[in-house]
Amino acid sequence: RALGDLSWKVVGLADALPGLTHKEKGRTFAENARAKGLFYSRRWPGWTLAEDSGLEVDRLAGAPGVRSARFSAPNPSDEKNNRKLLRLLGAAPAAARGARFVCVMVLAREGRVVGEFRGVVRGRIGVAPHGVSGFGYDPLFYYPRLRRTFAELPPEVKNGVSHRGRA
Repeated sequence: RALGDLSWKVVGLADALPGLTHKEKGRTFAENARAKGLFYSRRWPGWTLAEDSGLEVDRLAGAPGVRSARFSAPNPSDEKNNRKLLRLLGAAPAAARGARFVCVMVLAREGRVVGEFRGVVRGRIGVAPHGVSGFGYDPLFYYPRLRRTFAELPPEVKNGVSHRGRA
């Protein structure tokens, strides 16, 4: 959906290279996206679009960052990640709950990065989850411009304002 009306045939990773995975080791979203793009483009004959994204919370010095999906390791889940985030923020006031979603996308082919795109959307972390759409931190990420969490937005609206949509 995010690629819109491009006349390309989009093939998901599970279909293109079943069973092949790349372990993220980078310290930044850009490092991870580049590494994945290069890794998969060396194994796939067409264009490769790779991305890394996550949540950075100001009060937590940018955490969870590249560990967003694994924030509550060793057995992370969206619910556990959200609970941990709320626990760490405690009773911090709204003004101290600033956050941003970041996405870096890399377009690669034959082991070469041919484009890199970054999207950022700023908001703040609420005190409790709201909404049922989306995934991950969406129920906690309040987007002031629309006065809703990402989980309260219809997918087409969220895609238009999100970090991935901007990248």
